[in-house]
Amino acid sequence: MAIWHSRSKRKPTGGRYKSHRKHKKYELGRLPALTKVGSTKLEIIRVRGGNYKFRLKKAGYANVVDPESGKATKMKIVDVVENKANPHFVREKIITKGAIIKLEDGSLAKVTSRPGQEGVVNAVLIKTHAHASV
Repeated sequence: MAIWHSRSKRKPTGGRYKSHRKHKKYELGRLPALTKVGSTKLEIIRVRGGNYKFRLKKAGYANVVDPESGKATKMKIVDVVENKANPHFVREKIITKGAIIKLEDGSLAKVTSRPGQEGVVNAVLIKTHAHASV
């Protein structure tokens, strides 16, 4: 079944609108990318206006910024620790904006980019307290 980003068939009262035309191609929506942890895999999609959207299907690395020093480094993603978008995304290791990821050096970072839309994982380091890792 296709996803459409057009007006609802129903009025706020529950009544139906009379359709005066069919769906247009520019109203067509797509399924979410659901970026997973793994070796990097990119999908290129042509979108309206002749532009391109880079969908990250699998992400192996993240561009991580240290907020104190302002320095950015490329680090390997190990796991998804938390995802407020959907708790089930943690089990399936799906990365979305706002997800907390575990990096190769054991530190945690919060994803600030939209991997399914932008094709890259950007993240900011989270400072963890020493007493919390007992």
